[in-house]
Amino acid sequence: MRKILSVMFSMVALLVMVFGAMPGDTSASSHREAPFIAHDPEADGTDVYAFVSPDSPDMVTLIANYVPLQVPAAGPNYYKFGDDVLYEINIDNNGDAQDDITFQFDFESVIVNGNTFLYNTGTIESLDDPNLNQRQYYTVSVLDQQQSRHPVRQGRMIAGEGQALQVAPYNVGPVSYPNNSYEQVARQAIYSIPLGGGGEYGNQQMKVFAGPRDDPFFVDLGGTFDLLQGITGNDHLAGFNVHSIAIQVPRSYLKGANDSIIGVRTTSYRRMMTVLRPGFGAPGMQDDMPSDSRGPWVQISRLDNPLVNEVVIPLKDKDRWNASKPINDEQFLPYVLNPELAGLLNGILGVPVPEAPRNDLVAVFLTGVEGLNQPTNVEPSSQLRLNMAIPPSAEANRLGVLGGDLAGFPNGRRLSDDVVDIELQAVAGELVGMPNDLGDNVNMNDREFMGRFPYLATPHDYTVMNAGCFGNSRPECRTQDQP
Repeated sequence: MRKILSVMFSMVALLVMVFGAMPGDTSASSHREAPFIAHDPEADGTDVYAFVSPDSPDMVTLIANYVPLQVPAAGPNYYKFGDDVLYEINIDNNGDAQDDITFQFDFESVIVNGNTFLYNTGTIESLDDPNLNQRQYYTVSVLDQQQSRHPVRQGRMIAGEGQALQVAPYNVGPVSYPNNSYEQVARQAIYSIPLGGGGEYGNQQMKVFAGPRDDPFFVDLGGTFDLLQGITGNDHLAGFNVHSIAIQVPRSYLKGANDSIIGVRTTSYRRMMTVLRPGFGAPGMQDDMPSDSRGPWVQISRLDNPLVNEVVIPLKDKDRWNASKPINDEQFLPYVLNPELAGLLNGILGVPVPEAPRNDLVAVFLTGVEGLNQPTNVEPSSQLRLNMAIPPSAEANRLGVLGGDLAGFPNGRRLSDDVVDIELQAVAGELVGMPNDLGDNVNMNDREFMGRFPYLATPHDYTVMNAGCFGNSRPECRTQDQP
């Protein structure tokens, strides 16, 4: 593969010189993208983001979203992180397709009062409010390269033991959070924790947040999958929520020895074996859980360039992709060189596309763009690559690099980057002299993002459904106050 790719890299470099800067890795949304993970929403990653923090450029913000398509009116048992799922944000800082730094998150749920069916028994004013009946806590650990390769997946815990990290509660509604007070409570779930480990990083701090947020991805989801012919410009994810893990880490901590380019992905794991307890409902049973999970951790979800698994990887290999490691991405190369999506754009919509093999897409999916976000001595693999040395833009362009904004997608991914339009245009040949304006006519999120960490918008409550804005991106639905 190395010899083949070396020829491709030369061709890509020539295209960069002829046509200027062009997108590297792609990243879109991964909502129910594979058969196996579609049955396990608590472990299903939806999106990953990586960008230099606009209000703190010495820091990098990494966001991993899970639990797709959350309906706000979901009581009495609202969505949460899985207590038996291990979540990770993985960093490759030397381009070798191996994890060098891994941030790991392990959750545990607590019921304060089991004698009521209510999530909360009154208004909620703080994380420790006695009215908040269902709570979730978590620990944060850091794994090095060797620890991330071991099936035990045990690293160095940096927070959660002796310091209770609590997940932000669900946005139940305006009665539970009167006077638009939800965000005041949610922001109490932002923690500053020491990275520790001694040496030059011993005194450095990182921020962490976990909890429900508005789903930041925007797309005409229904129309796109109706044979590309049902697109009306309606954001079908408007009004839905996700569960987010957001961290803000010093650039100096993430930087590798060769350059300032990192590869980012998020993964989730379950134990190899789950046992259902027989007779759990019988009188006198002492166990408080109907099942028990044991054995080594097994990867069941992978998200770096998620559009790869949605519209590049065919059905027969989608579950294989979610279980794979970047170092083994050679097995998926044929799907990049001859993408089905390009054929559909041509056959269904009549859009002219470049002929296969699509060597122009090798940088898009496997290496990053030379001179922008391609690591030194890169090992080809699908990762969301960010050049941390490029400062944030004063005004972000939704088309990122295609719009002349080098701080945007595919150099990492910001919340406002319109990755659907960018990727459609790239597949249709924008990178090889075939300009086009393909898109889904959904150009922004249904809620404005915040200007400070964790940047994601406030999660919706059930009133969005009462207002007729659920799954609808009308202008009057988008206008929301963000504290």
